[in-house]
Formats: sequence, C-alpha cells, structure tokens
Amino acid sequence: MVVGPYENNVFVLRCTQTGEAVLLDAANEHERLLDLCRTLGVGRVLETHGHWDHIQAVPAVREAGYRVAVTADDAGMLPSYDDILEDDSVIEVGRLRLHTIHTPGHTPGSMCFQVEGSPILFSGDTLFPGGPGNTAGNAAAFDQIIEQIDRRLFTLPPDTIVLPGHGADTTIATERPHLDEWIERRW
Repeated sequence: MVVGPYENNVFVLRCTQTGEAVLLDAANEHERLLDLCRTLGVGRVLETHGHWDHIQAVPAVREAGYRVAVTADDAGMLPSYDDILEDDSVIEVGRLRLHTIHTPGHTPGSMCFQVEGSPILFSGDTLFPGGPGNTAGNAAAFDQIIEQIDRRLFTLPPDTIVLPGHGADTTIATERPHLDEWIERRW
C-alpha cells in the first residue's frame, strides 16, 4: 500500500498457512493501515528506520494494541515503541522466517528484512532502483551505506526482489553493476 505525501510503501508479510502477519513501516494514513492490519491478521509492526515519514502512524497502531519494533539506534526518533530489533536475528511470522540486516547509513539504525527461502528483501530507504538512500551529503554516512549495500545486500542472490520504502521494485542483479557509478557520483 502506498500512503502519505511522500508516497511511502507499506508492506504486509503474511504467512498463508497460519494467517500470522507483520506490517513493515507504519508510515502514514493510520486509518487505512489499521483496516489493513485487522483484515490481514497483523500482530506487530516492524520499522525499517525512524525517519518521520515512516513513523507517522506509530502512535495510532500502538494505541490499537499493535507492538512496534525498531532498532536501538533509531528508537529515539519514534514517539514510542515496544521492542528493539537486533542485527542478524530471525523474526518468525507464522512459518515464515524474516532475517534482520542492519544497514546503517540512511539512518544509524536502518534495517532491511529478508524472507528466508524466498527472493524477497524489504530494503526500507537503504537501497532503491538507481542507488542508495539519501545520506544528506554526509560523506561518512554515504561510505557506510555503500559498504552495507556492497557487503550485506549485494551478496544476496541476483534474483532477489528489492522492495524499497518508496517507489518501484528492483532486483539485486539490476542494481549490483552500478555500485561503482554510485561511488563516483557520491549519492
């Protein structure tokens, strides 16, 4: 679902065998998101990072009883949260297993989520078609996000579908050949 003035992508990962589900990024338009959560059996919300355009619906979803998880590095950006996400951990969603991949750079606590046994990566604002997420001209953050993309995301299978926090989907195979271009242009 695309929500809000910045056209944030909000995803629901649902196990069709058990009906359990998680919502990725309670970005905006909380009434639509709450309807989606009730309809699809969402049990909790996972935040890819703490930027305001990705967290506007957090107070409403928490008030409705959904637990919200975010990394410790981005927790202070949220008005409230329930759980801390850690790198290299596994979140069970019914019979699905969602692996966490900490990819600092866009924010200190940016997190991607990979579905085990499936070519799906939820990249938040770490990786988009055509390059890395915005690092606001911060050279150290740019170097950090490039390192994370190269070392942690570009090691995934080429057919991995990248579902970013805004805009169209892409694949690892489509983006990997352009890494040197991104480094040269510095964004």
